[in-house]
Amino acid sequence: MAHIIELTDALSNKIAAGEVVERPASVVKELVENAIDAKSTVIDVLVEEGGLNKITIIDNGVGIRAEEVSVAFKRHATSKIKNEHDLFRVHTLGFRGEALPSIASVSFLEMTTATGDGAGTKIVVEGGKEIEKHSAQARKGTEIQVSNLFFNTPARLKYLKSLHTELGNITDIMNRLALSHPEISFRFSHNGKSLLKTNGNGDLQQVMASIYGLTVAKKMIPIQAESLDFKLMGYAALPEINRSNRNYISTILNGRFIKNYALVRAIQDGYHTLLPIGRFPILVLQIEMDPLIVDVNVHPAKLEVRLSKEAELGQFIASTLKAAFHKEQLIPDATPSKRQKLASEQLAINFDKEEEPEEIIAEAPKQNVTPTYSTAPKIQAELPTSDALPDEPPLFINEDFAEYDVTPVEVPKERMPKMYPVGQVHATYIVAQNETGMYLIDQHAAQERIKYEFYREKIGEVDRELQQLLVPIVLDFSTDEFIKLRDQKTKLEEVGVFLENFGQNSFIIREHPTWLPKGEEESTLRDILDEALTKPQVSIHKLREDAAIMMSCKKSIKANHYLTQTDMEKLLDTLREASDPFTCPHGRPVIISYSTYELEKMFKRIM
Repeated sequence: MAHIIELTDALSNKIAAGEVVERPASVVKELVENAIDAKSTVIDVLVEEGGLNKITIIDNGVGIRAEEVSVAFKRHATSKIKNEHDLFRVHTLGFRGEALPSIASVSFLEMTTATGDGAGTKIVVEGGKEIEKHSAQARKGTEIQVSNLFFNTPARLKYLKSLHTELGNITDIMNRLALSHPEISFRFSHNGKSLLKTNGNGDLQQVMASIYGLTVAKKMIPIQAESLDFKLMGYAALPEINRSNRNYISTILNGRFIKNYALVRAIQDGYHTLLPIGRFPILVLQIEMDPLIVDVNVHPAKLEVRLSKEAELGQFIASTLKAAFHKEQLIPDATPSKRQKLASEQLAINFDKEEEPEEIIAEAPKQNVTPTYSTAPKIQAELPTSDALPDEPPLFINEDFAEYDVTPVEVPKERMPKMYPVGQVHATYIVAQNETGMYLIDQHAAQERIKYEFYREKIGEVDRELQQLLVPIVLDFSTDEFIKLRDQKTKLEEVGVFLENFGQNSFIIREHPTWLPKGEEESTLRDILDEALTKPQVSIHKLREDAAIMMSCKKSIKANHYLTQTDMEKLLDTLREASDPFTCPHGRPVIISYSTYELEKMFKRIM
C-alpha cells in the first residue's frame, strides 16, 4: 500500500487551480471580484489575445499592506472570514483564499499594491514561486498582471477554445459583474479596443444600455418588490424583446451573480403565456436576503448557492413579474427600424448565432404634426349579460364562430385600447383603427386567449357542474399506462377527468364537466389523458395549464375564415375583458400596432 503523504503547497495550488481557474475568464472573474471586495469604485480590465497573452486588472481599492503581500499568495489566506460562524454571514464575493495562489501557480504574475499610506509593494510570482518583492511607487489600489497563463499545465491549454470564444467568455463575465454592481465604474478593453464602459453612478438601466443597447434598455420595465424575507429590484424586458436561450437572464443574489435553475424557472413562470415557446427574456434581477439563509460555500467558483427558502423565493419572483406585466400595455410596435450593432452586443453572451444584437436607434424627432384620423363608426356592440349565458361557454355568432366570455377582472384603465374593426386581411388578420393609429389582430390567437382564460378559470373551480353520459366512454390502455393513470386519478379529477376501473387495464368515464368543448368531449378527455401519460411527473398546476391551453385551441377560428363586421366587433370587445389580451397561450402576439405618426412618415406625409 502506498504511503500517505501531505501534498506540497505548490501541488495543492495547482489542484485548486483546476477547480477555480478553468480559463482566462475565470482569472478575470476572481481578480475583479477581489477588486470589488477591496471597495474599489473604478476597475480597469485590459485583456490581450483573449486573455491568453496578458490580463491586467487595475483598481482604486484599499490595497494590501506590505507585510501581508506575501501572505496573500498562501493557500486559504483571507481577510474575509475568521471562524466557521462567518461562513454563514458572508457579505463578500471572495472568502476562500484560493483565487490568488491558484492563479499564480499556473502563470507569471506581477502585483503592485499600495494602501495610500507610504510606499507601495511590488511582488513577482512565477508558477507559484515568489521571484522578487520590493518597495515601489504606486497610487492607492492594486494592479495585477497575469501573463503566460497555463504555461506549466499544457493539458489545460489544449482544452481552451478559440480566441474569439475565450474573449466571449470574458465579455460575459464582465457584463455580469457590471450588472451586479452598477455603482462601480468598469472599463473593459481587448487589444486596446474598448468593449464595455460604465459610469458607476448606480443606474442599472444605463448599464443595461451599455451592454444590450439603447433600444433594449428603453423596452425594460422596472421590477421592485419586498416581503419579510426578500427584496427584489431590477429590470425585465417587455415580452416582445426576447432571445433564443436563457443566457440573457441574470440573477444577482446579495451582489453576487449566481446560477440557479429554480429561480430561472420562476422567472419563466412570470412570463408564462407572454413568450413564444423556445424564447426567453432579457432580465436582470437583484435579490437581497439574509445571508444566514444562503449557503455560498457549495461551489469552488461560488456560482451556485443553496437557498433554504428557494420555493418561497421562486413564488415571490413569479408573482412579482406577473403583477408588473399586468400593469403594462403589451402591444408591440410593428414599425421597422434600422439594425445597428453595439460593440458589446457583437460579442454577445455565449454568441447565440440565431440572434442578432439589438440595435441602437435615435429617437424620432418630435414634430408639431396633428395626426389625421378617419373616424371609424362608433359601434357599441352589446355583449350578452351573464344571465343570458347558457350552461356551456360558447355563444354562437354564426355556425362556425364561437365566442367565449371571460370573467371580468380588475385591469388598468385602457390597458387594451378600444379598437374599431374595418376589415380583414387574407381572412386571417383583423384590421382595426383608433385615434392613435392602426392595428392588426390575429383572430385565431385572439380567440385562443379568450378561451384559455375561460378554461383556466373553469378548471380551477372547486364546485363543477357535471353532465352524465348516456353512453359511457370506455378507454383501454397498456399495463404501464393503466398503472400510471390509476396513480394519477386524484390529480386528473382536478382537471375534469373522472376515471373508474373497468376490468383489466381499462377505465370507464360516466360523467364530465359541462364546460368541455361541445362535440369534442371524448377527444378532449383522450387528449388530457395522453398529456398525462407523456409527462414523467404530473403536477396539478401543469396539468391544468396544459388542459386549458389544449382546449383553447379546439374549434378556435382559424386562418382563412371570413368574419362579419359584428363578429369582429364582438371578438375585440370580448378580448378587451381578458386579463392578458396581448398574447395567445403559446406566447405569440395577438395585436401589433402601427402609430399614426409612423404611417404618415412611411407615406412621406411628414419628413
